[in-house]
Amino acid sequence: MSDSLNPAERSRVMSKVKSKDTTPEMLVRRLVHRMGYRYKLHDRRLPGKPDLVFPSRKKLIFVHGCFWHRHESCSLARLPKSRKDFWLAKLEGNRQRDTRHCRELRASGWEILVIWECETKLDHDLLAKRLDLFLKE
Repeated sequence: MSDSLNPAERSRVMSKVKSKDTTPEMLVRRLVHRMGYRYKLHDRRLPGKPDLVFPSRKKLIFVHGCFWHRHESCSLARLPKSRKDFWLAKLEGNRQRDTRHCRELRASGWEILVIWECETKLDHDLLAKRLDLFLKE
């Protein structure tokens, strides 16, 4: 099956995909800030440049897109119909890199919470409780 867009259109669409300040990330940031927690953003000194860093608590939050980070059993993580070999290799590489980064961070004493994009579309009160529970410990 071929792509429904020509290469120039596909390039334009893909150039709009953000790695920072995504809608799910902004929602998590607002929830955490509203609860009174303060954080640093995208610390480049840490593996994987975590989305939210709480240095005094030695805690990190990653907000992962379900497609890009291969959230298991999630409908948002389906493979594209075209160029399946390319996408499977790319997305599995992302997943392996995430695993490696988490292993390195945990070895350095960091606690990690991963929030998936699909979780930000559900019950925000439940998400806030989960965030608060993680940050209070």
